[in-house]
Amino acid sequence: MVIDSHVHLRHGNAERTEYTARQIVDSMDGAGVDKSVVFAICTTAFDAISRARTAHELYPDRLIPYAYALPNAERSIIGCIEEAITGLDFKGIKIHAGECTLAEYVTDPVLELADEHGVPCLIDFIGRHADLERMARAFPDTPIIVAHMGRYLCTDRGLIDRFLGIAETYGNVHMDISGVVLIWKIREVVERLGPERIIWGTDGPYPTPDLATYITTDLAKVRASGICGPELSAILGGNIARLLAL
Repeated sequence: MVIDSHVHLRHGNAERTEYTARQIVDSMDGAGVDKSVVFAICTTAFDAISRARTAHELYPDRLIPYAYALPNAERSIIGCIEEAITGLDFKGIKIHAGECTLAEYVTDPVLELADEHGVPCLIDFIGRHADLERMARAFPDTPIIVAHMGRYLCTDRGLIDRFLGIAETYGNVHMDISGVVLIWKIREVVERLGPERIIWGTDGPYPTPDLATYITTDLAKVRASGICGPELSAILGGNIARLLAL
């Protein structure tokens, strides 16, 4: 089973590009992807949950919803996220450091909730490795998926190595390889962590050159790293399926 673990119903780009559930599923069909994890950012946590819920209800066998943890001045989001997990079949939580601080008083209640319900947190740290180390140490039973191996489109080898070093120390840290441009690092992270903590995703959809080709190009990136056989199967779907208890 091929599972794209990182798909946006609403992106964080300047245009705040949005995609419908139908567009996402059509692109999956064109690229041979069985399931996708979907979420929205750059909107309120409540709106993001509503979007992901609608997508999942339209395609319950194809689209896997994550909640978005973004603090709200009007009311607490924790209850809403918990309801999504316990009552709406949401399988994980997304946090993005580009939209909120990763300070303890913001993130710890979310990580505690994830720990309580046994779901992973996909976190875009935007390069802040010290925050990852603190979280991994404080919440050893919470699976933390590091988006983009630390930072989107990162060309700083040293920064990626800082994140990998933390992952070597803490077994609850998993690496999302979406948005990785140093392709050879994918092979290295498999060798350093083992294939079972590496998770494929596209950070899509993107229309370049079209939605389906964007996915197949990203799949080719992983295969070009030299990974094959059971390791490849695990990275392309088996690992996230295990974390989400699919």
